[in-house]
Amino acid sequence: MMPFPGGIEATPNGTLIFSIVAAVLYAFAIDRPPSLKRSAAKTLAVGLLAALAYLQGGPMLLVAALALSALGDAFLSQDGDKAFLGGLGSFLAAHLAYVALFIAAGSGLSTLTEAPWHIMAAFVMAAFAFGMLRLLWPRIGSDLKIPVAVYVAAIFAMGVTALITGDALVMGGAVLFMASDALLAIEKFLAETVERHRVWMRYAVWALYYLAQLAITLGFLFAI
Repeated sequence: MMPFPGGIEATPNGTLIFSIVAAVLYAFAIDRPPSLKRSAAKTLAVGLLAALAYLQGGPMLLVAALALSALGDAFLSQDGDKAFLGGLGSFLAAHLAYVALFIAAGSGLSTLTEAPWHIMAAFVMAAFAFGMLRLLWPRIGSDLKIPVAVYVAAIFAMGVTALITGDALVMGGAVLFMASDALLAIEKFLAETVERHRVWMRYAVWALYYLAQLAITLGFLFAI
């Protein structure tokens, strides 16, 4: 049974299927050298989710966040510091778009203090973000300290504002996104410490990241 009306030939269903196929193809190419095919698979996986959100009349902030994420994927599919900074900037903009989207769709920031589990979840996210920054700080070059600190603050804001949407898929997607970014940062900046774990970490980063984007997209298209 297809998630959207119509069979497999319906445009929304076909777009979703091609997105999943692209994600799987990139998973098989994670450890291969950068190439046009490898970059295309990584970029299309989330880029097609952006197209799906647009075709289904999803919020433009959702489309923008997914498109910016796809741009970040295109950067990060290449090697080098310039590509990393391009990816960092693109994902920073994507997280800010998500923050604006969650606030617009949510029940107000004041609700964060109304439910005990909201307070606890926000506290855990804050502790997680602070712990990651503290772990990475001594290992980050001086030129990256401010960009990384701003990025950590942005993804924390994304996670917290997801709570006010009240949607399980969106909240779950935000948590997966935070976990993916944490593993990516560890894999990049603590390379010597985690050398023997880098292979599975790369697969975990991609799986968590794609599932995060998929969950947030479907959360908005189906529920919110």
